[in-house]
Amino acid sequence: MICPDCGKFEDKVVETRESKDGKYIRRRRECLGCSKRYTTYEKLENIPLLIKKKDGRREEFDIEKIRKGIHRAIEKRSISYKKVERIFIQIEELVSNSENEITTTEIGEFIMKNLKELDKVAYVRFASVYLDFKSTNEFLTELNNL
Repeated sequence: MICPDCGKFEDKVVETRESKDGKYIRRRRECLGCSKRYTTYEKLENIPLLIKKKDGRREEFDIEKIRKGIHRAIEKRSISYKKVERIFIQIEELVSNSENEITTTEIGEFIMKNLKELDKVAYVRFASVYLDFKSTNEFLTELNNL
C-alpha cells in the first residue's frame, strides 16, 4: 500500500479485523518510512462469470436457470439428489475454471452427457427442450440413438 503521508510503498500490518457482517477486512498499517499509521479496507470483488449464448450475446452465468431445467427433466424420476447436485457442482467448476469464455452449447452438451448416463428419460426430457425438436421425427431419431 502507498502511505498517504509520505508516499512510500513499504508498510506492515499491525492489526487485522473482520467486519461484523464478514463483507470486508479492516487493516491498520504502519508505514516503514515515516512510522505513521493508517487504515485500509479490503473487500472481495465479485467478478461475474459470463457465458456466450447461441446468438452471440453474453450473459451472466446463472446456475439457477440450469437447476430449474434439470429439475424439470428429473421430475417424478427416482434419481438421487446427491448425483444431481454433483452435476451442478461440476457445471459451476466447468464455468469458473474455463480459461476461455464458455458457451451455452458446451454447458448443454455437458448436461446432456451426464443426464444420459444418469437417467435416459431425464435425458430425453432435457434434450427435447435443449435441442428444440421441430418434429416428431427428430424426437424419434434421438430416441432411436439411445
